[in-house]
Amino acid sequence: MLDAPTILDESRYSHCIAACNACAATCDFCAAACLREPDPRHMAKCIALDMDCADTCRLAAATMARESPHVNYVCELCARICESCAQECMSHAADHCQDCAEACKRCASLCRDMIA
Repeated sequence: MLDAPTILDESRYSHCIAACNACAATCDFCAAACLREPDPRHMAKCIALDMDCADTCRLAAATMARESPHVNYVCELCARICESCAQECMSHAADHCQDCAEACKRCASLCRDMIA
């Protein structure tokens, strides 16, 4: 039986929505992993940025799914926060931080493409 295409698959935002959702999940994982570090105090900035980024990515995905007239503003904000999170995560050697940095960079790039 063939699967019928979903509306999301047909959206011009589908790749960016997927990247935002993946980034949010990766940021959540990174924040949780940072909290399990032997001394999580030195990861406080990373944890805070992970949380901000995850929340903003979810907002961006929802805004795009609704095709809100505010997509450009929200995607710009998402790109900026993703870039900030990526920069912080790149400064840590942990694999979860490196994975998060890559997800954030991809999301930021796709969000920027949405507003170009």
